[in-house]
Amino acid sequence: MDSEDLIDELRRIGARYGGVPGTVLPTRPDVIIVRAGSVVVKAHAPGAEREPLVERMRATAHPALRGIMLEPVTEEVMTAGDRLVTVWPAGTPVDHADPDAAPWEAAARLLARLHAVPARALPPLRAAGGPARVAATVARLGDRYAAELAVRRAFTCLPSLSPSGTNPPGTNPPGTNPPGTNPPGANPGGSPGTAPDGPSGTNPGGPAGTAPHGSSGTAPGGPHGTPPGGFYGTAPGGLTHGDWHMGQMVRAPGEWILIDIDDLGVGDQAWDLSRPAAWFAAGLLEPEVWHRFLGAYRAAGGIAVPPDGDPWERLEIPAQAMTVQLAAAAVAAARREGRPLDGVEEVLVESCLRIVRHRSACHSVPTQ
Repeated sequence: MDSEDLIDELRRIGARYGGVPGTVLPTRPDVIIVRAGSVVVKAHAPGAEREPLVERMRATAHPALRGIMLEPVTEEVMTAGDRLVTVWPAGTPVDHADPDAAPWEAAARLLARLHAVPARALPPLRAAGGPARVAATVARLGDRYAAELAVRRAFTCLPSLSPSGTNPPGTNPPGTNPPGTNPPGANPGGSPGTAPDGPSGTNPGGPAGTAPHGSSGTAPGGPHGTPPGGFYGTAPGGLTHGDWHMGQMVRAPGEWILIDIDDLGVGDQAWDLSRPAAWFAAGLLEPEVWHRFLGAYRAAGGIAVPPDGDPWERLEIPAQAMTVQLAAAAVAAARREGRPLDGVEEVLVESCLRIVRHRSACHSVPTQ
């Protein structure tokens, strides 16, 4: 099914549930969204697996997540050509053109409420998809260019993101230390600029490569560090969104609520704070905004970080992993479009180089 046929089929589904002709909404390249009156119809990314999505739809419709996650119009997972399709109530997204209106406190409270729901209270869910997304994004890179090698090398400096203790094929280029190591680390680093998917209320003039206030600058090894099992992102028992950012919230009808279940599952709940943590550590998010977000999360009883004191013992590795993911996606996009890196993309690559420089186990590895 080509794209026009797919869109026509999504419009037919939209008319069935929304009663009016549908309009295609802008979104990321691998997903198609059609709005039809009071509903939106989503064609999930190519290759999405049916059973995990069915499980996530069932969990999202459970009463325990009411008022936290947007409830689907129907739990049915449909097909259009080779794409899986779901139907949701329409909502009003965050206005990225109005940074002062970004609902940081509302987001923090929703995440705290999500994290408080015991996974055992829901229909069974698989591992959250966030860590796997990092590895998959890096795996799409080549190894011919300096930017690609920089991102790959930063990735291999992180603890393994897979349960087996090894990262997917293609993510460990020659000349880097093997996946699964956990050397002392530092903050993601950064330079003035604006990151893709950046938050409303960024600070382009922030410090470059400096640790956030209160950070130890080292990868933790204690009870709040790498989760049990020796790899990041698979701590048992914690319900997590898996891919949270400001684009994953809508007003429906009058209250903010979380959307997008593609990575919902069980894992390390600190992952859900990784994007704003990475932006703040890189100097891209105003300190006042970060502290409002973190303070609201803690005040609501959020359990992904300690209730007081230094949060970076839990957030440092997730923030580094998110920095690598954003850089990998940016470099892959530039290569796909046949153009040089733009200023923002160069900032992300430089942030990866800072991760390498600050992780001492990588210092002795020869550069390819």
